[in-house]
Amino acid sequence: MIHSMTGFAVQSCDLGSVSLNLELRSVNSRYLDLFFRVGEELRQAEPVLRERITAALTRGKVECRLSIHPNDSAPRSLALNTALLEQLREAEAQVRARLPEAAHLSVAEVLRWPGMLADDSVSFEEMQPAILALATSALDELIATRRREGGKLAAMIGERVTRMRSLVAQAQPRMPEVVAEYQEKLSTRLREAVASLDEDRIRQEVALYAQRIDVAEELSRLATHLDEVERILKAGGAAGKRLDFLMQELNREANTLASKSSATDLTSMAMEMKVLIEQMREQVQNIE
Repeated sequence: MIHSMTGFAVQSCDLGSVSLNLELRSVNSRYLDLFFRVGEELRQAEPVLRERITAALTRGKVECRLSIHPNDSAPRSLALNTALLEQLREAEAQVRARLPEAAHLSVAEVLRWPGMLADDSVSFEEMQPAILALATSALDELIATRRREGGKLAAMIGERVTRMRSLVAQAQPRMPEVVAEYQEKLSTRLREAVASLDEDRIRQEVALYAQRIDVAEELSRLATHLDEVERILKAGGAAGKRLDFLMQELNREANTLASKSSATDLTSMAMEMKVLIEQMREQVQNIE
């Protein structure tokens, strides 16, 4: 399926004392541009996140936010460092043996002693499997949103293609009639302007100019380009750049059709085609 470059995904994981949050946002871009918002304590995760995103996406400006938050409601471990406590007791006994008047250590002072309470923080090695799982689920969610958005874009482009086919179908039968009408009109004007001009020369000039205003070739190329647009939409995949090129080609043919047309209805059709092409081009900019 066609994928949009616009998407959003967020995933969270509870690790007891802390929780991890991974957020992915993507918008349109010519290439794959990655931007990371990661705290220093999680900076080691950036390479593997970059690798996962690069493997899953081909285009888009992607912002990745990875953050860690303490869980205030989670039970805290107050385990004492018994070895350090014993060392502190022995040290206090030695001090008091020499300085009997020294005050005893308070409980608060003991608890505040560096290293006295066990550290219940989560190491990066413990968080790494959770980060990888978050990256997988967040990318799955992001791709799903980009796929849904891409389906809407493909449907909109398909509607414009159908309308353009209708315009091409209307224009093609008119071409012999338009050329014949213009030939007759031009012949009459030439005869009136130059009464003595050779009749064969008049027919040659009229035929030559008729070839210049004949847009049958442009209509044929328009139909071919529209076939290719539909084929790409059905094939899916990373189609944004190919569709963007086709929009340029369609616009080129529509411009030629407008400039060469000698009939008001064909000019109006060409102008409507240009509007439809511009509408498609705006949406194609957001396709991966």
